[in-house]
Amino acid sequence: MSTNESSGKQASESTITFHSKPDQSIGYIRLADKDNVVVALRDLASGETIDDIVLANDVPRGHKLSVSRMTKGDLVYKYAQIIGYATEDIEIGEHVHTHNIEFRGTDHHYEYCTENDAPAVIAEEDRATFMGYQRADGQVGTRNYIAILSSVNCSATAVQHIANAFNKETLLADYPNIDGVVAFSHSTGCGIADSGDGFDNLQRVLWGFAQHANVAGVLMVGLGCEVNQISSLAEKYRAERGTLFRTMNIQSVGGHQKTVAAGIARIKEMLPVANDVHREQCSVSALKLALQCGGSDGWSGITANPALGYAADLLVKNGGTAVLAETPEVYGAEHLLTRRAVDQTTGQKLVDRILWWEDYVARNGGSMDNNPSPGNKLGGLTTILEKSLGAVAKGGTTRLNGVYRYAEKIDRNGFVFMDTPGYDPASITGEVAGGCNLVAFTTGRGSTYGCKPSPSIKIATNTTMYDRMSDDMDINAGRIVSEGATIAEVGQEIFDLLLRVASGAESLSEQHGLGDHEFVPWQVGATM
Repeated sequence: MSTNESSGKQASESTITFHSKPDQSIGYIRLADKDNVVVALRDLASGETIDDIVLANDVPRGHKLSVSRMTKGDLVYKYAQIIGYATEDIEIGEHVHTHNIEFRGTDHHYEYCTENDAPAVIAEEDRATFMGYQRADGQVGTRNYIAILSSVNCSATAVQHIANAFNKETLLADYPNIDGVVAFSHSTGCGIADSGDGFDNLQRVLWGFAQHANVAGVLMVGLGCEVNQISSLAEKYRAERGTLFRTMNIQSVGGHQKTVAAGIARIKEMLPVANDVHREQCSVSALKLALQCGGSDGWSGITANPALGYAADLLVKNGGTAVLAETPEVYGAEHLLTRRAVDQTTGQKLVDRILWWEDYVARNGGSMDNNPSPGNKLGGLTTILEKSLGAVAKGGTTRLNGVYRYAEKIDRNGFVFMDTPGYDPASITGEVAGGCNLVAFTTGRGSTYGCKPSPSIKIATNTTMYDRMSDDMDINAGRIVSEGATIAEVGQEIFDLLLRVASGAESLSEQHGLGDHEFVPWQVGATM
């Protein structure tokens, strides 16, 4: 299929203007002139007449309704973009979903660098600021953690036991500037090849967390005989051991209990040094924001994602960095990003990752269209093309300055892309390892994800879910549909909250203590 067809302003851009404004009395919203489907604003009943259309069957809120007659094989348009093909004749007024449209692959015919004007960046002295931790290496932290990293799953329990000895009421009570001692354990590190994508991913993640701006001190704990040797990792990244960077192996120390005791002692030595920091005024240009969506629904590309895109544009305008990820969830919309690439080399890097994913999925007996989950489909999303067109809206409208491998250090400001899976914990682990010190997470079905060491805010796509899960949702972008708020208004609200959270205000996921178990390095390759 061709993914290059479009009409007017792309709906995936954060500057989206609705063809028809949300109006509950009409019952649906049309997103673009070219669209032959519209989105139900409420549950619509079979036989009901809305805007001279008689419904042929029930259409749940957030799902699609045909407003043009289609014959089998016709293109189905939403956002003025192709989201699938009709698998049967579809009459006006019919529910359009998985039973009557299908996915087909992309044709990989791309335009490069046609929409890549340099963003208007505010002068340094006029940029927004936040209160952050200025590190000696020039990075700026939004939090101040001590991290305990396992090199292998065999040391996972040891690092957890060491971290469990520290909490705000006991050993941390005298160190108010430390946000916590957190263990980052995982399920790999051995039984893998000592080279290749899987090994490189793990090493980049571990070192990315070890030198993260939100981490003041690090203890790495291994077993001793694993493939992923701490000594080789330290040598590779030229790490200098000292009070705030310590390493040890269970076999050398003399077993589990001795390792836990020794680990606790070493963390205690770090506490007064790590606590000796204070927040100071810093430019927003020091912020790197991980853009994420999970539990998406039919409203994601209409409300929360475009609003987050607006906030991403504000961040870029202030010299900061916005990081789009989840490669399987830009599939079918990558042509919108190649047009925004700063140069053809950057655009081709993205295309190369798309081609890698097609091969990777095929080798494992899957399809790129497997990505929409059962929850996504219940919420109104039908194909990966539809999901991706909404997902790329998180990236705003500015040019694409870089494309990074999983967990690769992000060294350019502006809007960039990182190759990650769509699985949220694995994706964000890579973005944080790359340097993201904040996370913005949109959700339609209702994710309760939390992240350490980088705080995560949750943005609801619809008011119904927000009201049901308000204890977990920091912002209700559903107001764009339910109350007539503008994308700009909600986008500004997101940006302002990000600055408050970066300055130390707790997100709701932090208040609930989430983030200790969401460290998931992307595992690629054979386990032997």
